[in-house]
Amino acid sequence: MRIIAGRHRGRVLRAPEGAATRPTADRVRQALFDMLWHAPWGGRTVVQDQLVLDAFAGTGALGLEALSRGADHATFFEIDRAALSALRANIAACKEEPRSAVLAADATRPPRARVPCGLVFLDPPYGQGLVEKAVGRLDAAGWIAPGALLVAEAGLEEAIDLPGFEPVAVRSHGAATVHVLRAPGVAC
Repeated sequence: MRIIAGRHRGRVLRAPEGAATRPTADRVRQALFDMLWHAPWGGRTVVQDQLVLDAFAGTGALGLEALSRGADHATFFEIDRAALSALRANIAACKEEPRSAVLAADATRPPRARVPCGLVFLDPPYGQGLVEKAVGRLDAAGWIAPGALLVAEAGLEEAIDLPGFEPVAVRSHGAATVHVLRAPGVAC
């Protein structure tokens, strides 16, 4: 697993041993960021200069990819100890500590946000309804900016229902489906 593009292109990322963490595959991240940058509803400003939340961060690949491509800051939520260790090592290897915050926090029970994020990644374990649960609580805690883009990865047959959030794209990649939704309100 590596960073696909930007200032950290080619940087190899560490993943914890075992099956507890399921990092987003390089080809899926490439397709996702290509879509974010080139879709009619997207553009480079969807990533560049954004505050990013990588909930269920695991290795931090999604948030680090965003930082590599010009995001201003990324906050990472993770509760698994092995994943937290790999996440911190990956941030250090990219020298992104000044533009990163790692919270040993559960995205379904988030702390209050200081500022909302314009780009939110959610890649929880599949089949547990965690996207809907997390989004409701992240929104209530102030993590989701008006008009923010949410990128949620789910199992192939898993539907995501977020009332008030506008679906803008759905793409399947192997066993995963990536859902892109826009939060209610006007983008910051």
